[in-house]
Amino acid sequence: MTPEILPTITEPSDLEKLSLPQLERLAVEIRDVLCNLIACRSAHFASNLGVVELCIALHTTFDFRRDRLIWDTGHQIYPHKLLTGRYGQFQSMRTKGGLMGYPNPSESEYDLFMTGHAGSSVSTALGLASGDDLLRPEEGRFSVAVIGDGAFPSGVVFEALNNARRQSDKLLVILNDNRMSICPRVGGMADYLDRLRMNPMYSGFKDEVAKILGRVPLFGDPTERFLVQLKEAAKAGLSGGMMFEDMGFRYVGPIDGHNIGLLRKYLRMVQRGDGPVLLHVVTEKGHGFQPAEEDPVLYHAPPQFEKREERKVILKKSTSRAFTHVASEAIEAQMHANPKVTVMTAAMCQGNKLEKIRDKFPDRFFDTGICEAHTVAFAAGQAKVGMRPIVDIYSTFLQRAYDHIFQEVALQNLPVTFMLDRGGLAGPDGPTHHGVFDLGYLRVFPNMVIMSPGDALDLPAMLDFALQYDGPCAIRYPKATAMEIPREVSPIELGKSEVLRAGMDGCLISYGPLASRCLEVANRLHEEGIEMRVINARFLKPLDSEVILQAVRECSFVVTVEEAALAGGFGSAVLEATADAGVETSHLRRLGIPDFYVEHGEREELLADLGLDVEGILRTCRELVNTSSKPFEQLQP
Repeated sequence: MTPEILPTITEPSDLEKLSLPQLERLAVEIRDVLCNLIACRSAHFASNLGVVELCIALHTTFDFRRDRLIWDTGHQIYPHKLLTGRYGQFQSMRTKGGLMGYPNPSESEYDLFMTGHAGSSVSTALGLASGDDLLRPEEGRFSVAVIGDGAFPSGVVFEALNNARRQSDKLLVILNDNRMSICPRVGGMADYLDRLRMNPMYSGFKDEVAKILGRVPLFGDPTERFLVQLKEAAKAGLSGGMMFEDMGFRYVGPIDGHNIGLLRKYLRMVQRGDGPVLLHVVTEKGHGFQPAEEDPVLYHAPPQFEKREERKVILKKSTSRAFTHVASEAIEAQMHANPKVTVMTAAMCQGNKLEKIRDKFPDRFFDTGICEAHTVAFAAGQAKVGMRPIVDIYSTFLQRAYDHIFQEVALQNLPVTFMLDRGGLAGPDGPTHHGVFDLGYLRVFPNMVIMSPGDALDLPAMLDFALQYDGPCAIRYPKATAMEIPREVSPIELGKSEVLRAGMDGCLISYGPLASRCLEVANRLHEEGIEMRVINARFLKPLDSEVILQAVRECSFVVTVEEAALAGGFGSAVLEATADAGVETSHLRRLGIPDFYVEHGEREELLADLGLDVEGILRTCRELVNTSSKPFEQLQP
């Protein structure tokens, strides 16, 4: 359908003139626009469908030009973007130069933080509220954090809740409870929230209160205050003292998160209360679009729609095999072969393609929820008693467990294997998800072995090596198609690289799956009479200094190539080893991610911008041929 109301919304204040039926019509239009987006490209979907009414209610109750709003796990930001003047740009979502799929302060004053992962919203909202209380107390600004039940068990959330009681009276935490993370949520907090939702006495009482509140005026009515007090008393009696209330929050809910009128009444009620409030809102992930309601896991971030009918969708299928699939298959093979192998992930079972492993090995598969720090420390405990745990976490998310990698794993020299998915550019997910810092943050630790496969054939062998090695290992691989380089594959040996092509005119040293591009560059230069050596480095730590230093000494120029930050990365390690050996480095060039945050776009577009595609690497080599200290003519036979 063609939206009629949505195009008229240039800023949230335009919502004030709309009646409740019009707001409900607006919710339908927003969902239709979301469906149209997925007809063009893959994007986060089910989570956005689930917060449409909540977003409308928030923007019709608060003025977020002065009040504060933080969306935890910012992939549910799409309705917010549509209501804050970005409808005209919406079809550019997740394309290079277009809207980001997460909050982005450079796009709008309504986006305060670029939030790409979970759990930090309560802390940042509390900080905003505390700062406002100190700087401008007379303005009485509210800070609102919207956080999902999947993110709620994150340790940092409870650190913030623990401090909120004494920091600000203008904090509202909205617990968006849809029984999901990406996959169904796990753990004791999930069980606790289910008990709140499912208590038949409380649920029935809640429904009656909701019906009566629907007939009570919005402002200052004594009956409303009495009903709220009655509701709170009943809740305390039924639950014996709520955990949130014991932490200093006024707990309100659960309420229907798809009822705009009811949401607005409760939000206005909260505005008139004192002290930090936790509003428990029940929503349905994928709400309003039947296929997503029935399978919210698949439709969390589905492939592009190939065909859409009213109750049926055909998704575009990819025939390529990604590194994530290769890693999953390798993990499954190891689980079959060795009963001591376990695998754990932090709420990314689907993203890491571990569903089959979860179903086949339920006793040795652990989904810890969005709790990366706990995951790493938990793995260290298993390793200490003789298990061989695999920690399968996206590169950018493993950063959240940094101190535990140091203290519990590397310092103890425990055999924990880290599988760093999305090691490199994460494409349309953008700077919050690009896994480009892992080399720098891991290589500083003694005892740590760090590997990256040159192609799909390297990855299973590296995992086999890691699970036999008596110490911590990390294997990083990109969000990309898993190519296979035609060759006789040499075995994985500690700190040993692989020479893919001989040559003396120049050398390309690839760390990771850009090796196939380096070979293509070498083939192109061969046609120009330039013979390039190509090395698949395989190991960052320990570095194959013997083979690399030989190349630096023999070749007219050397180029290191990595899909990672140059600061502290593979090229830096090569420079350090070369300098330590007293070898000249002026003819050595590093290609990788410079010292800035890379925006979102398709991976191939971003690699081209960074000079990491075939043409970019080729251009660098030609420049070095022309500026080499040894004239090229002298290198000819």
